[in-house]
Amino acid sequence: MSYTYPPRFQQTRWTIYSLLILAYMLVFFHRMAPGVVAGDLSAAFGISAAALGSLAAMYYYIYTAMQIPAGVLADTLGARYAVMLGNLVAGVGSITFGLAETFAVASTGRFLVGLGVSVVFVGLMKSNSVWFSERNYGTISGVTLLLGNLGAIAATGPLALVLVHYEWRSVFVALGVVAIGLALASWWKVRNRPEDLGFPSVREMEGLPAHAPRQQHWLADLRGVLAHRRLWPGFVYDFGVTGSLFGFVGLWAIPLLRDVHGLSRGDASGYTTAAMVAFALGCLVAGSFSDRLGRRRPVLTGGALAYASVCAAFLFLPWGPGASGYLLFTALGLSAGCFVVAYAQAKEVTAPALSGMAIALVNTGLFLGAALFQPLFGWVLDLGWDGQTVAGVPVYGLADYRQGLLLLLGFAGLAVLASLFFTETRSRNITVNG
Repeated sequence: MSYTYPPRFQQTRWTIYSLLILAYMLVFFHRMAPGVVAGDLSAAFGISAAALGSLAAMYYYIYTAMQIPAGVLADTLGARYAVMLGNLVAGVGSITFGLAETFAVASTGRFLVGLGVSVVFVGLMKSNSVWFSERNYGTISGVTLLLGNLGAIAATGPLALVLVHYEWRSVFVALGVVAIGLALASWWKVRNRPEDLGFPSVREMEGLPAHAPRQQHWLADLRGVLAHRRLWPGFVYDFGVTGSLFGFVGLWAIPLLRDVHGLSRGDASGYTTAAMVAFALGCLVAGSFSDRLGRRRPVLTGGALAYASVCAAFLFLPWGPGASGYLLFTALGLSAGCFVVAYAQAKEVTAPALSGMAIALVNTGLFLGAALFQPLFGWVLDLGWDGQTVAGVPVYGLADYRQGLLLLLGFAGLAVLASLFFTETRSRNITVNG
């Protein structure tokens, strides 16, 4: 069933959404940009590969640690203030990073960037839960991930083109200024709920009763969310699927293509770009399809099975540069896009006032998975390494990467198992609809 919303309401909610999605695109940009400027960072600070890795990974560690606090902020302060403060901190961090003269200052800047952007996604998803119909939440989540991933794509080839004309420092200082501008715009235009501007709630516009506000302290709410058994399958699912995707594509895919298939960094990056573009499209398709189907669990289970099948194909089927490689990387990203439905499912098994904390818990699994997958994959490679290097860079063989790909398949298997424990919501909040 479709509804006609007042024109002023439509204009307001899309203005709010646009400001928040721009902030979210910066989240993805900062996540992927270090790979492109890695050489510049090494030269600027005179650091080793290990130190460079720790500088880049700091984003994931603080991001993971901040997800539950981000949910608390979204449910207590609301998206307006959470995202405004996050943009301010990220903007200061980006400027600090761009102006840094020492490794310690650069690390501080990167830490502040990760701290600031860590609250944006949960705040955005919380905002979506109150400004859009719950029956379309899967679709708007898919659109959100699609647009956010444009930031990741911009941080690859387009950023490399920009760096031909501008220094990396100028880019990050400019991004910091943009983030601060978005913080000011969020304070001016973003509101936590339609009621804050005199509109009825979306549910009331649809002829449904409004959700009752929560009365107890947020610490009691948080304990309830952490004890909610229907949320933990989503945590494990995102740990297994998206955590391993970000960990593999974001770090180890290019070395695999270089060492095993002899590709240059530029040629290898084409395969990872294909994976991320497919991932963005997969989020959109999965969210929309789940809404149209009116089911969550079949999409999640089917996506996990497809992802595990692609991981198995990487390990057991013959493939190489060209069509077969592009097909596998595209299928990997496309199948992983089903993870977006886990956010809708989390929102629908939790009281509406706690949707921010619920989404944050599921999102923590994603970034914990990525944070653990990257060093574990490297540890597995080192177990069989014969000591060979080229220009000081360790080179691993096919047998070594097979052990790492077994880890990828293991993470995917966890997601398949978790998908069997999802509670079906039929695209509506079951805490208020029975």
